[in-house]
Amino acid sequence: MTDRSRTHRLLLLSASAALVAAGLLPAAPVLAAPPAAFVGAVTAAPAVEWVKTTDPPSGITAELPGKAKVRKASVPTAGGESVEARGYGLDTPEGAVGFTVHDMPGDQLSLDEALQGFTTVYEQLGGEPLTSTDVKKTTVDGRQAIDARLSTEEDGKHLVGWVRVIGDDDHLVQVLTMGPEADGKSLKETHDRVVDSLHIP
Repeated sequence: MTDRSRTHRLLLLSASAALVAAGLLPAAPVLAAPPAAFVGAVTAAPAVEWVKTTDPPSGITAELPGKAKVRKASVPTAGGESVEARGYGLDTPEGAVGFTVHDMPGDQLSLDEALQGFTTVYEQLGGEPLTSTDVKKTTVDGRQAIDARLSTEEDGKHLVGWVRVIGDDDHLVQVLTMGPEADGKSLKETHDRVVDSLHIP
């Protein structure tokens, strides 16, 4: 799996997993093809230049190691309505990193459910189990959050990653980082910097 396709998957997962966990989307058959708006959602980042990235509708910002373009998806729900999601992601020399913003109340589902939805959808889309360990609940500026370490196999290679999910009154926000296990230290440093820079007004 290339870094670019990995980033595509990260953005797609973070745009859909929470909705599946909340019972707003059906499972794998509908999600087998990514929302068209997320195809090509990646900007390559050969050189590291940290850029403040803003989600204009929400005002949520985070620093990413390169310039990322927004890709939007309007995801129909089982109730006939739609949830808007915006993803920002890019390749790094080590792997892939991105964050997404869902226009849905962050308390619509528990953070445990959001994390479980993420791992479930990953397996449905990629055919490989995604394991979450070192799960820790915390608060960020008074908002509930959950962190986890991720691991999976792709084409015989071991991948590791990290995810943070934050519930806000009006949004569900996810930060995701993933790449080869050999680059785990650099990936974790990248993830921590993005997480530390995340600001929700």
